[in-house]
Amino acid sequence: MISVSHLNKSFGGIHAVNDASLKIETGSITGLIGPNGAGKTTLFNIIAGLYKPDSGTVTLDGNDITGLPPHELFHRGLLRTFQIAHEFSTLTVRDNLKMVVAGQSGEHLLQAWFRSKKVRAEEELISDKAEEVIKFLQLDAVADELAGRLSGGQKKLLELGRTMMVDAKIVFLDEVGAGVNRTLLGHIGDAILRLNEEKKYTFCMIEHDMEFISRLCDPVIVMAEGGVLATGTAAEVRANEDVIEAYLGTGLKNQPKGS
Repeated sequence: MISVSHLNKSFGGIHAVNDASLKIETGSITGLIGPNGAGKTTLFNIIAGLYKPDSGTVTLDGNDITGLPPHELFHRGLLRTFQIAHEFSTLTVRDNLKMVVAGQSGEHLLQAWFRSKKVRAEEELISDKAEEVIKFLQLDAVADELAGRLSGGQKKLLELGRTMMVDAKIVFLDEVGAGVNRTLLGHIGDAILRLNEEKKYTFCMIEHDMEFISRLCDPVIVMAEGGVLATGTAAEVRANEDVIEAYLGTGLKNQPKGS
């Protein structure tokens, strides 16, 4: 679904992404891991249209999307969440979901005045969809809470729910487990697996929690120093000496025999 080819991005002479190439297969939950400063979030930001690369290409379903802005990618079904949730804090959970849908007739004054039946019909469909998402993610108890009052994990669930309000092809999750307690993280993981299996969502996720990655992701892509270091199953990359060296500064190959 996504193909990244020889992507480069520098900031003030620092190569944040350095000749990175990778593929994300349709229907997969792909993990993206690496030490701090490896270039993971910058790569996400390029794919999601927040940054333009210095060189290289990104394609979605074979179509070049390099440098397209986020709102255009949204309409093509490419969405992302953020490490720090970007909810509308003064709106309820339910209203946060309902406002995601683009092109609502009620947003236009003339439509609201002269085509009120159409507007009401759309609003009913959107409300029904929001209730479906709330039920799916088990957010019923907080549906009428202001989003700013939610816990960190609940805000991550809400962000995931907002991607469900449109026909997403692929969702990029940036550290969905950061600051989330283990119980709620398990719930988030269950929701991601169900979305993948039942609704055929494709995911790519940055995450530092290897237990979480191992449960959800295959394949796992490892970045280091702006490039792709290794790709494989979670078990394969955890046993890879180059990956161990990238994380710890020393690998098994540098240890004395018998260590």
